[in-house]
Amino acid sequence: MVLVTLLEPVLEVNKYIMPYKNIEINTTQYSEKHTNGLNQFYKGFSTVDSTRENKLYDFDLIKQDILNHFNTRRGERVMNPLFGSIIWDILMEPLTEDIGRLIEEDVTAICNFDPRVYPQQIDINEYEQGYLIEITLTMRGTDQSSVMRLAFDQRAGLVVQ
Repeated sequence: MVLVTLLEPVLEVNKYIMPYKNIEINTTQYSEKHTNGLNQFYKGFSTVDSTRENKLYDFDLIKQDILNHFNTRRGERVMNPLFGSIIWDILMEPLTEDIGRLIEEDVTAICNFDPRVYPQQIDINEYEQGYLIEITLTMRGTDQSSVMRLAFDQRAGLVVQ
């Protein structure tokens, strides 16, 4: 546990009263649970899935943010027409070389929109109801990577596998 003591003595400088804070950290009271939390780079929450705990960390948080981006159709967001994905507009097109290139550019742009990660590899496959996309994400400044498997399905919407 980190103890932070805030003291507010007052200094008089040029007849102005200026408070300052003295922060004292007691390192002897760290618990193992707390030190495991220190290894987490990103912390946040999500209200999307109410069956699990709302707190998200690292790749779970990043993946949820990227999913939110994929779930938005390009032009759907007010005052930001370039936000979102074009995949919903070309979902039933056959996976030609041009369509594959468009999807890859869109996926790359969405992943690069998040400054915490970059796409290391993108695999796009077609199936009866849409596209299967596998993205290998690497967290910037670390050697951590994770795989997102997304099924863009005409009937079921976006399904995370």
